[in-house]
Amino acid sequence: MDQKIINGKTRTVIGKSAARRMRKEGRLPAVMYGSKGEATLIDIDEKEFSKIYHLITESTLIDLKLDGKEDHETFVKDIQYDILSDRVEHVDFYAVDPKKPLHTKIPVRLSGSPAGIRLGGILESGITDIVVECLPRDLPERCVVDVSNLELKHSIHVRDLKLGDKVKIHTSGDATIATLKYTKADIPAPAAE
Repeated sequence: MDQKIINGKTRTVIGKSAARRMRKEGRLPAVMYGSKGEATLIDIDEKEFSKIYHLITESTLIDLKLDGKEDHETFVKDIQYDILSDRVEHVDFYAVDPKKPLHTKIPVRLSGSPAGIRLGGILESGITDIVVECLPRDLPERCVVDVSNLELKHSIHVRDLKLGDKVKIHTSGDATIATLKYTKADIPAPAAE
């Protein structure tokens, strides 16, 4: 996982007119919330954030450098996006303690084309995210499951996932991620007696 870095500056001005002025200067108004509920008003470079905007998930760790000296490990908590202007308007960051384990969800994505599809199978996806616990630096952005070797009437379960020994999975191991089933037309008819 490559490190995502954003440079920010603390700000003291608030209000709609100040936010508009910031956006004209290529800056995005933002807030960084701490683990104890404190909020720090900041602004970030709009172009810098736009480069990573479509690459991040809610479990992507971002190194937020404030005023060139303070480093904060953060997640993007919320984004206000204006569909008319096709621009991000505001970003909320959530700072985490790098030494304290996180208990959070990560998305599960399927990749590949199952071998059993050529024999008439249909791929059914199961759960779309799993609950994990680990330190912020060890948190995967997503869990990509390769289904290329999936055969007919076989499934991939949570217990089959390999996320490393630093990530503990809390979702039930019996939960199904993907199953390859016969289509109804291809189900063999019972033998006549």
